[in-house]
Amino acid sequence: MALLALIFLPFAAAVLLGVTRHASRSAHVGIAAGASGAGLAILLAQAPAALAGMVPTIQIGWIPALGLDLSLWLDPLALLFAGLILAIGLLVVVYAHGYLGKEEPSARFFSFLMLFQGAMLGIALSRNVLLMLVFWELTSLSSFLLIGFWRDRADARQGARMALTVTGGGGLALIAGLVLLGKVAGSYDLSTILARGALVQASPLYPVILLLVLGGAFTKSAQFPFHFWLPYAMAAPTPVSAYLHSATMVKAGVFLLARLWPVLAGTEWWFGIVTSVGLATMLFGAGVALYRYDLKAILAYSTISQLGLMVMLLGFGTAAAVTAAVFHILNHAAFKAALFMHAGVIDHETGTRDIRRLGGLAAVMPLTATLGVLAAAAMAGLPPTGGFISKEMMLEETTHALLGGQHLLVPVLATIAALLSAAYSLRYAVWLHAGKRRTGEVAHPHDPGAAMLGPPALLAALALALGLAPMTLAAPLVAAATAAVTGTREPALHLALWHGINPALLMSVGAVAAAIVLLFRYSATARIVAYLPAPDAKNLFDRGMEMSVAALRHASDWLHRASLQRYLFVLFAVALLLGLDAAVRFALPAGTAPTTVASPIAVIAWAGLIAATVAVVAVDRRRFLALLFLGVIGLVMALAFVHLSAPDLALTQIAVEVVTIVLMLLALHLLPHHPPRLSGAGRRVRDAALGLAGGGGMGWLAWAIMTRPMRDGISRFHWENSHAGGGGDNVVNVTLVDFRAFDTLGEIIVLGIAGLAIFALLEPAARGIAGRRLREWRSSELFSSERHPMMFVMAARLLLPLVLLVGFYLFLRGHNQPGGGFVAALVFSIAILLQYLASGFDWTDERRRIGEHQLIGLGVLIAAATGLGSLLFGAPFLSSSFGHFHLPVIGDVELATAMLFDLGVAFVVVGAVTMALAQLTHVAQRAARQPPEERA
Repeated sequence: MALLALIFLPFAAAVLLGVTRHASRSAHVGIAAGASGAGLAILLAQAPAALAGMVPTIQIGWIPALGLDLSLWLDPLALLFAGLILAIGLLVVVYAHGYLGKEEPSARFFSFLMLFQGAMLGIALSRNVLLMLVFWELTSLSSFLLIGFWRDRADARQGARMALTVTGGGGLALIAGLVLLGKVAGSYDLSTILARGALVQASPLYPVILLLVLGGAFTKSAQFPFHFWLPYAMAAPTPVSAYLHSATMVKAGVFLLARLWPVLAGTEWWFGIVTSVGLATMLFGAGVALYRYDLKAILAYSTISQLGLMVMLLGFGTAAAVTAAVFHILNHAAFKAALFMHAGVIDHETGTRDIRRLGGLAAVMPLTATLGVLAAAAMAGLPPTGGFISKEMMLEETTHALLGGQHLLVPVLATIAALLSAAYSLRYAVWLHAGKRRTGEVAHPHDPGAAMLGPPALLAALALALGLAPMTLAAPLVAAATAAVTGTREPALHLALWHGINPALLMSVGAVAAAIVLLFRYSATARIVAYLPAPDAKNLFDRGMEMSVAALRHASDWLHRASLQRYLFVLFAVALLLGLDAAVRFALPAGTAPTTVASPIAVIAWAGLIAATVAVVAVDRRRFLALLFLGVIGLVMALAFVHLSAPDLALTQIAVEVVTIVLMLLALHLLPHHPPRLSGAGRRVRDAALGLAGGGGMGWLAWAIMTRPMRDGISRFHWENSHAGGGGDNVVNVTLVDFRAFDTLGEIIVLGIAGLAIFALLEPAARGIAGRRLREWRSSELFSSERHPMMFVMAARLLLPLVLLVGFYLFLRGHNQPGGGFVAALVFSIAILLQYLASGFDWTDERRRIGEHQLIGLGVLIAAATGLGSLLFGAPFLSSSFGHFHLPVIGDVELATAMLFDLGVAFVVVGAVTMALAQLTHVAQRAARQPPEERA
């Protein structure tokens, strides 16, 4: 259960933060820090077992038919990433407490942060690739919320949209890739997939799988040419940037490459693509970072470069390169989080992030300058930091890489990238803190308090400690994580600052020396770079999006002509063709079972049904008369249910007819009294032919099924187990709230969405063109001179408690006799309808104590909570329980948890019906009240 707690804690904190949004900032920080700290404590308690090879796992069946399980594990690779996510997340929470302004909505910020943390932990701990996909997409959504946190700023909104578009598009590719990977490997379980690398690489689908997976990884980790979204994500608050760049969002792609390394690496495809993209990204990001002036932009492009370094190492396909990549992941998390926090401190204290306006800060902010220089030295790969060791390891591995048949290509380009990295790191450290102080926007900047300075100081100290004592602090975890990536035994590591004079050391010294020379000539090179033509990725993205939107709008205008008749014709024609195809391929001959002689009453009812149906078509332009015939059809159907011993269905049918007829009357009240004829003779003939073909097909299907011998089906199971298994004698109701409760839950959610759609469609109906047309249609002949007849008003108010009492009676008896939550809700709705019809919208609306939106939401929550409650007792989702109890005065009664679920159903139905009712009436009222000058 410890792994479940790790996933649950941040999501629970996000919910709790939303509930306590009016509490103090200290309370919000306490909730977020408590969740991260508790998760870190759980992780540390599980770490010895994970490092010893006894991998903690948990597996709970979720959707076995799809191969999707809630399957989690904590192997050393997951331990490494989960540790970074939680530890740096805790420091980010503390840092944000000091960084955010007093007016910022801290509950919203920390809830988004916890949602993001939970999604990242899900990726790291998932043992099922389909489960990983769920969390993968959740990271894109939660990062969208974090990047766009300052939603009043255009750059934040655009940066969030760009990040979601790019990473979301890559996520779609990843979905396809991992589904194909699971199909080829024969399982979606990661441990099984990783053991079948030879099978996957031998498959003809391997290149497709590889390209799709790499598309997801490269977009998430901002690899060239998908890098451009990351710098614009800097519109997020600095704590978010520190978290995204060091331990979470952009590391997800690197984690995916490491996780799938045993099954995808080791081929020419892998080496050629991954190494080339990583090397190009490392060079590009470092070159751009050197000539940026915004501190966060420098760090953003440096992140792109550092991510390229990790991807390149994983692309080499050797265990030693993987070791270097794993150790650099650890180093990068420490110094990059420290540097972003450092940049946030400078921005907070000086009011600017422009490096041209800053300088000499060491004299006024000595503590901030110390940790900034230390972290920048780690990023530059200078001794005695951990960044120096991982850079040396990287350069050593490049000397063994052969790309394009060239032995020197990779080491030379890697050395150039190291040169540029050292240059932008030294520029960041020296230009900010040394020399003469420049303007800035704050007169007297100073070192901040412990909340803002403590977290980056700890991270900078860790970056130094990883260089001074790497074997103590990092070697066990790096070795175990490397073994988890490669699938082999743990390598023998020797991490140290000095390995003697070797090619890697010479390459490193040369790169740093050249970087110093380059900085002395920075002004000259900057002028040259400024004149170089360079495409703007943001403009290209914006132009591409505009072209895509224009093309899609053109296609939509062509396909979606404003003709409901056309839509319906295409819909029914396609359905008819699909049914015809099934009938031809599978053949549906009539059965041989003997038929039952129809009684005279049944023949008369059937004839009446046919006559009413024809009449509806014949009087289509006389809408009130057509509505009357529709009511006749519904009543005949109810009589048929009674005849066939289905009282529940008959009761429901009658209630539905009353509610729908009244709602349709209200809708007709808003339509023209004499509608124009919209269809010509040719179209009516076409529609009639389609209707006859569809009706004939459904009739034949019913005949073919009903004339076949009846076999024992699932209905017998319901009859036999309704009382014993569900605690009720009403098989229909027990089926709805117990045996097939999951279907019912989905149906009420759809019903609630339909109610909200009605609200969205009718809300603007009294305004603009629609409102003008509505007022033109309103003719005085439709209204009675007596708006609310007194007799009707008094009768409706007297009937209200009686009808509600009938509804309660039907609700309480529904588990054992005809009734239930759905029928009761319809009766409640009829009671409310009567009040609207008799007393009008204003009188009724003033007396409501709960709105339709709240009813729908409350109903769904009650139904879902009832299902979740069963999980607490170890039963499957939505399992019900029942028992017999003796109550004073009342006597023996039966109570079932399914009644709570039925209550949720009733709330949603009442909410959806009253929402349609309220909106229809409200539209009419608004149109009637609108001043004449506004109607013009």
